[in-house]
Amino acid sequence: MTKFKGLSTGIGSLPHEDAARAVDLVFKYVQNIPFWPQLPRRDFREGMLIQFSEKIPCVRLIDKGLYFDPNEDELERFYAKIIEQDLEYFKISKEFALGLYEFHRRLKERSMPQIEFLKGQITGPFTFAASINDSEGLALINNAVYMQVIIKGLIMKALWQIKFFQEFGKKVVIFIDEPFLSCFGSGFTPLNREDVCKGLSEVADAIKQAGGLVGVHCCGNTDWSIFTEIKGIDIINFDAFDFMERFILYGDYFRAFLKRGGLICWGIVPTQLFTGEETTDLLVRRIRDGINKLVAKGVEESLIVDGLLLSPSCGLGTFTPEKAEKIFTLLADTSESIRKFL
Repeated sequence: MTKFKGLSTGIGSLPHEDAARAVDLVFKYVQNIPFWPQLPRRDFREGMLIQFSEKIPCVRLIDKGLYFDPNEDELERFYAKIIEQDLEYFKISKEFALGLYEFHRRLKERSMPQIEFLKGQITGPFTFAASINDSEGLALINNAVYMQVIIKGLIMKALWQIKFFQEFGKKVVIFIDEPFLSCFGSGFTPLNREDVCKGLSEVADAIKQAGGLVGVHCCGNTDWSIFTEIKGIDIINFDAFDFMERFILYGDYFRAFLKRGGLICWGIVPTQLFTGEETTDLLVRRIRDGINKLVAKGVEESLIVDGLLLSPSCGLGTFTPEKAEKIFTLLADTSESIRKFL
């Protein structure tokens, strides 16, 4: 596998209303692992939940929200399309992801010798299901039958993206965005470890079988050992600016994860905590400190360095374009500095 040594990517959302300007920013600052941008300010249908809701049966888009409305005919049609592997049925349409289509169009116009991978994303099944309630007010995450529907539907969204980018001859990385899992282990979630591992394994295995790489993004703190246990996950992305110390507590698990070829994507440029006072030197020192602490826990430095990616700590959909550009400028500068340093 490629030795990444500080290559960078983005998490997903950008604050632009103009898709072309959003893609301009991506190609200017994220040249090795560019990503298609989600643009929730352009259209509410580009929000991380609604964007992936098309053709998920029994989910209704009403007044800019998603609601559950059971329908047996829809479920039968859904499973028929799954059996047929009809990826086009599950496509993400231009109305729900203009940034995706602008990104694809611009790739056709570019020579791409510097691009290592193309990055896409889906909302994770647990975050998706936790955000939609049934008629009794219970989140679908409590409904085992419908959890399977959501998992299978989101898998098809991921596989469609891999096919959509196939013409460019680049490996596709799909990030599973699971902010809800920052609640894992608390009294606020009904999930157990087996549920999470089984569900994410199903998604990851399907993406791997289609030739993609699999990343998982959780912008809060969680039990990070879960992701190291899931064999199909290639990349773990965490908020390295705010949660470094808690993440490093799982050093023993990361040693095994990295030894089997796993990668860690350090969300080192703050988003919600961004002040504009942060410097490249500060972020490089933080990364160096994190590496040293993992080494002290018995993780080989070469494994950490070879599998080191960088990103912002989270998406930027709620920011301004000007602030987003500052964050990506800092990301690009930090990536360049880290690659020289390592």
